[in-house]
Amino acid sequence: MLKQNLKKLKISHSKTKRSMKNSILFIAILSLLMTTSCQNKEQTVDEVIDSGKVDLMKERRQELNKEQRLLNTKISKLSKEIEAREDSNSFSLVSVKKIETEKFVHYIEVQGDVETDQNILIYPEFSGVLDKIYVKEGDRVKKGQLLARIDDGGLSEEMAELETQLQLAETRFKRQKRLWDQNIGSEIQFLESETSYKSLKSNKNRLQKQIDKTQIRASFSGVIDSKLADQGQVVSPGQTPIFRLINLSETYIYAEVPEQFLNAIKVGTSVNVSISSMGLNFDTEIIQVANFIDPNNRKFMVKVGIPKDIKNLKPNLIAIIKINDYTSENTVVISQNILQETSSGEQIAYVFEPKDDKVGAAKQVKIKTGKSLKGDIEVLEGLEEGQYIITDGARSVRDGEKLRVSEAIK
Repeated sequence: MLKQNLKKLKISHSKTKRSMKNSILFIAILSLLMTTSCQNKEQTVDEVIDSGKVDLMKERRQELNKEQRLLNTKISKLSKEIEAREDSNSFSLVSVKKIETEKFVHYIEVQGDVETDQNILIYPEFSGVLDKIYVKEGDRVKKGQLLARIDDGGLSEEMAELETQLQLAETRFKRQKRLWDQNIGSEIQFLESETSYKSLKSNKNRLQKQIDKTQIRASFSGVIDSKLADQGQVVSPGQTPIFRLINLSETYIYAEVPEQFLNAIKVGTSVNVSISSMGLNFDTEIIQVANFIDPNNRKFMVKVGIPKDIKNLKPNLIAIIKINDYTSENTVVISQNILQETSSGEQIAYVFEPKDDKVGAAKQVKIKTGKSLKGDIEVLEGLEEGQYIITDGARSVRDGEKLRVSEAIK
């Protein structure tokens, strides 16, 4: 009986041992299959490509596309959940401005001087003592008005004697002419009287011109700006100025402009003028463009008109003139502070793409710019009307970064 029990126990133990071996073998084979399967899966794409079989490639691509769709679905689900649970207060705060097109006007700025075409020093035409001065500084005078007189040095007395001689010669000539017309007297007597009369008359005219030079008269209507000589002073032509005469009824501004702007400037070009010392600012236009370029500074002269209602301007006042050399209608204009440059030299800016009225994301855009003026710059390409440009905080954001705005977008 005991022998039979021992035999049964040995057989049972043997079965148990065999079962355990089978289990271990199964697990080992399963592990080997899984490992082989994973290795095959990792190598499948390369193996499929190496096989050169298009059908296998298409089949594998279809499997991968399916896996990708499943992954995208999971990623999207996670992203939505993150956004739903994420606190927008942690987003960077920026300011934005809605882009609107506008008129862009570019100016070049140069300095000019107020001048008048009628601003002269009056010199004498006769040497002598300044005998009389009839005007004082600040007096308004008319063209041809007598301003001063120079002592003629006896020319007046000489003129009186010449006039007496001329009267006598005229009487003799007229008498001889009457006789000659009646065929009385000789031709010689008539010709002598005529010659004497004409000679004295010519001498009188010549002497009168000399006397006229002793009278200093106004060349045009204006104001005696300054008296430069005193009564009793000896004066000489071209050496001693007597007065400065100015007419301020027509004043202009003259300015020099660099030659590179020659094609942009013409008669009629708009100009803004600022005369700070007078507190004046007004708009006008160019009325003359010089044809000569100064070889020393490569500049040309322009003449700017001054409106009639602008009064009390003085010659040599400094004026700042802004000449309109370029205008663009309906263009995008941004602050130069917003503009950034990449390491490759490309110009960029960041726009705000709103998710709602307070939250959105930054988007980097490449732009092309034109002319700039006083901190603003014209954008030729890259930005459109209606977009929101990031202003404050633009230099610290990244492409795609989530942002919140300081003021709700309307």
